Amino acid sequence: MPALRRLTAALAAGLLLAAGACDQGAPAAGETVKVPSGRVVQVLDVITDTRGTNGAAARFRFVVPDLKASEDWSADMQALCDSYALPLTKGMVPAPQQIVIALADRAVPFGEAAPEAVQFFESYAIQSGSCIWEMF
Repeated sequence: MPALRRLTAALAAGLLLAAGACDQGAPAAGETVKVPSGRVVQVLDVITDTRGTNGAAARFRFVVPDLKASEDWSADMQALCDSYALPLTKGMVPAPQQIVIALADRAVPFGEAAPEAVQFFESYAIQSGSCIWEMF
């Protein structure tokens, strides 16, 4: 059942991108996004069928093949929330109250442990049309 749910979420994300997000110039899953530091991330997926700490959450997952645990991605993750994820949440049902940005050095199946993978997660509340960083 979890595999079917992930497939459904991936298809829904693809439909969202095809239906409205592409009008806003957002890249589709598998495409790359350049962040303010000049680094590039690859869109993995968008997951909207899991609950966050304050209700509905939208999880935007990205792959960065050479991601290192010692790097600081906080400014780039904030930018991904502000300029990539937040615009895509418009029209999502239910409306997300939280955005989670996840970076990983490889594609990790959602919800599965991967101790060998380097991963970063940041959570943001959506308030007044802005991403507000939240401490996990």
